[in-house]
Amino acid sequence: MITIDYQSRKPIYEQIVEKFQLLIVKGVLLPDSQMPSVRALAVELAINPNTIQKAYAMLEQQGYIYPVKGRGNFVTDNQDVLQQKRQEFFENLRDLIKKGKDMGISKKACISYMEENWKEGLDL
Repeated sequence: MITIDYQSRKPIYEQIVEKFQLLIVKGVLLPDSQMPSVRALAVELAINPNTIQKAYAMLEQQGYIYPVKGRGNFVTDNQDVLQQKRQEFFENLRDLIKKGKDMGISKKACISYMEENWKEGLDL
């Protein structure tokens, strides 16, 4: 389901959080579907269960998942959280466009580059 880059400088729990955020925002993990158990995911990724627990705690704090006592964690149905993540993307994109304009990158070059990379991204 998710892969970890052990060579990355980014902490493992942050990588897990980002991967699950993406799966939830994309709709791969449906609202109210159960998340993998902490133990099962720890075994699958060969990492400490505390790392998974920390990632799940962050996802819960951010509103992506919710716990059900004795049953595990589930994906939230909170559309506000999902919309907020998309809005964050567009804010970052706007900042990058502004930086590009400040550097003298033309609109045509920016759009061309985006289209080229968008096609590559669809092959993932």
